[in-house]
Formats: sequence, C-alpha cells, structure tokens
Amino acid sequence: MIDYIQEIFSTLRQNKLRAIMTGFSVAWGIFMLIILLGSGKGLENGMEFNFRNTSKNALWIWSRRTQVAHDGLKAGRRINFTVADGDILKRKFEDDMDNFSGRFHLWGDYAVTYKNEYGDFRIEGIMPEFKKIQLVDMLQGRYINEFDIKQFRKSIIISEPVQKHLFKDEEEKPIGKYIRVNGVPFMVVGTFLDPEDKDKKQLYMPLTTTQRIFNGNNRLTEMAISTNATTVAENKRIEDEVRDLLIERHRVAPDDKQAIGIWNTLENFKQAQGVFAGIRMFVWVIGIMTIIAGIVGVSNIMIILVKERTKEIGIRKAIGASPFSIIRLVLSESVLITALAGLMGLIAGMGLLAGVSAILQQVAVENQDVQRAFFNPSADFNVALSALVILVTAGLIAGYIPARKAAAIRPIEALHDE
Repeated sequence: MIDYIQEIFSTLRQNKLRAIMTGFSVAWGIFMLIILLGSGKGLENGMEFNFRNTSKNALWIWSRRTQVAHDGLKAGRRINFTVADGDILKRKFEDDMDNFSGRFHLWGDYAVTYKNEYGDFRIEGIMPEFKKIQLVDMLQGRYINEFDIKQFRKSIIISEPVQKHLFKDEEEKPIGKYIRVNGVPFMVVGTFLDPEDKDKKQLYMPLTTTQRIFNGNNRLTEMAISTNATTVAENKRIEDEVRDLLIERHRVAPDDKQAIGIWNTLENFKQAQGVFAGIRMFVWVIGIMTIIAGIVGVSNIMIILVKERTKEIGIRKAIGASPFSIIRLVLSESVLITALAGLMGLIAGMGLLAGVSAILQQVAVENQDVQRAFFNPSADFNVALSALVILVTAGLIAGYIPARKAAAIRPIEALHDE
C-alpha cells in the first residue's frame, strides 16, 4: 500500500505544475462556494438582526390623515385612535391575538431631570404586554406591570443610555429613585437595553398614567398586536380584517389606503427570507458551476496523462497488470488531487470567514450598523463537508472515463506508440 501511494506521488511530482494548476482550479471552486455561502449567511444574519427586538408575527397600527372625502367628511381629517378601539380589537380578535398594547407618545419637549442632570428623551406610555411585542433586555428591576396600569402609578423604566446620562455620578442603582418628567416625579422601577439600538435613549411609563397626567385623555398614538398566525396568509387575513374594522369605526373611505397604516412584520420577514432563499440558490448554482469547471479540468488532465503514459501502461499490462489495477491507478491520482485541493480550499474558505467574523464582531461593538447590514458570515461545517464529499465523488467520475480508456489500451499498440 505504501509503495502504491509513493508511486502516485512520484507521478504527480513529475508533473508538478500541471498538478498544481489542476488542484488550484478545484480548490478555488470550493473556496468560492464557501465564501459565497458565508457571505449570504452574513447578509441573512443582518436581516434577522433587524427583527431581533420585534415579534416576527406582529401588526403595528398607526393613524394618519384621510386622503379621500367620505360620508360627508372632508379629506385631510386626522384619525385618532382611542382606548375603545383597542378594547374592540381585543374582543373581536381574541382567538387570533396573543398580545395587545396601546401606545401613547409624548411629542415635543418634555424635559427629564434628576438632581442637576437633565435631558430630552423619547417618552411613551405603554401596557405590560408591550414587552412581548417590542423585545428589550431588562438589566435591573422590573417592567411596567398591571398594578401600574390599574392604579395609575407614577412608575417609569429607563434605557441604559438614559441611566448613564442622568445618574452619571451615582454608583448605586437608580431603582427606587425619582426622576422628573416635565416637573412630575416618577419612580424608576427598572432599567433596560434595546438589543437593536444600544444607544437608544428611551423611557416607558404606564399608559394610563401617561394619558391622565399629560392630557392624553383616552387617545392612543399607536396600537401593537402580536398574532398567533404561523403563515403570511393568516397574518395578512388578520391585517385586512383589522383595517376593515378600523375603517368602519372611523368612517374612512374603503379605497383610502393612507388613513390607517399597518406594518405586518411577518409578511416583511417572510419576504426577506424568500429573498435570501433565492440568494442561497443562486450561490449554490454559481459555486457548483465553479466546482464543475475544476472537475472538468481534472478530467482533461487525466486524459492527457493517460496519453503521455501510454507506453508505461502498455508495459504494465504486458507484465501482467490487470485492467482493474490500471483503473485504480488513474482514479487514485484523480481522487488525490481532488481531495487534497478541495480540503485546502475548504480550510482556506472557513478560515477566511472566521477571521472576517471576528473582525466584524469587534467593529460591531462600536458600530451597530454593521450588525444590521452584514454580520457573522459563516458556512455550516456539515454543508462544507458534504460539498467536499460531493467533490471527491465528482473526482472519481471525472477520472473514470480516462481510466477506462487506459485499461482498454492493448500492450502491443502501446509499445509501438510514438
């Protein structure tokens, strides 16, 4: 067996440049396949990162102005959602809905102060269920709860950037301390971090408290629903029914598509997944075509090799070599070149992806936009290994035709070959 392997390497050494160029074409094929697969995965990870802090089967509903006159009402009328709208939606879609939360934004300048520190931040009144729709990482304390809502408590949770801004000189936890929003004291009950935007300066307080203190009455700026739909068609059906209900309640023209805005996250998520499925298919086609080009090169080289070694093969057969041994010799050289070159291409591709991924992780610490666009490019090792197995199998096929041709050489003809 050792002599057999040494013979194969001896043959390859006699044609170093040819073996190297043939191996390079194969290695380049699998290297490009791994890089393309990893790049596609990096883009897909970036897309999924954009949905990280939002329920993937949610409906975000907001009001705008009408564009069409209807039922005696002029165009340009502002639609205002109320708590009653939310109550009706919860009753109507009880079987389709997992969570519901109304939101009330405090627009304009609402100064937030703590001792001598102050700032203008984004402030919203929410319901406890909002945590299951807009996902955040709680760092300290708790989220807004039902008692906050029912008892109109002056509770508030703040993002980590707000904590650092207002409590910069405080080493102790801000939980239990009071900050003022437009002069009104609120007790900090929790701190959180938005996984999508770690620099986001956001404050949440109970919806009912916000409406009562800041003249919101029973108005809602926005409504958020997480559905139990598992398909785009189901979520789209719920979206259409929600829109129709609100259009009827607020006397909006059925063909007025601008008055009520709805963002269907499941539809957007599935659309994005469809795009990346197409990208993956395209990557596989390009990668496989590149590998095939390399395999064809191996086959051509084996044909030339058989032609050059006609006399040698004739002598082998003349002294008793079986056709199978000739086929095995040619196939072994083909598989060896394919396997070694493919393994080198695989290692180089996986290594490059690992290096790029490590660099991007360091960059992402300072720049979140990197994660949103392209992050953690990687190729599944099992997929890569499968590609290598397919490559070796293709090498066997590529070498079989010239191997059969070599085995069919007649000794007398080979010895007269010039």
